[in-house]
Amino acid sequence: MAIRFSCQTVNFELPEAEKVKRWVSEVVVRRGKQVGNINYLFCDDEYLLGVNQQYLDHDTYTDIITFDYVAGGLMSGDIMISIDRVGENAVKFAVPFEHELHRVIIHGVLHLLGQGDKSDSEAAEMRRQEEEALSLWNDMFHVQHEG
Repeated sequence: MAIRFSCQTVNFELPEAEKVKRWVSEVVVRRGKQVGNINYLFCDDEYLLGVNQQYLDHDTYTDIITFDYVAGGLMSGDIMISIDRVGENAVKFAVPFEHELHRVIIHGVLHLLGQGDKSDSEAAEMRRQEEEALSLWNDMFHVQHEG
């Protein structure tokens, strides 16, 4: 069982990949689940748009698509992330690129853990859980808050 990172259509290397693996694993374990095979694929907008059109029948750009292969308590899935969209959203929300990237990385894991985001209430709960996970990142790696 493993967490893996790869790239398609972009030249991208995940900063602090080993820390990200430890963090994702900790989020999963704190929910009483086990890490199965979680594959992250970093790509560009056009690649993810094609996946969205082909597999989900959606003709829109998105920052993330999660394919859930969860079996019981074993969290497995493919999580595809558009680096283009993450960069644009970081600017839009006035946050550092790495912060937005971490938010999207954990967003996919939260989907594997069963958290939806279709309704307003589900989306609000997703944001709360993302913030909780981002706080865990800060605690685990002693990130100092600015301000």
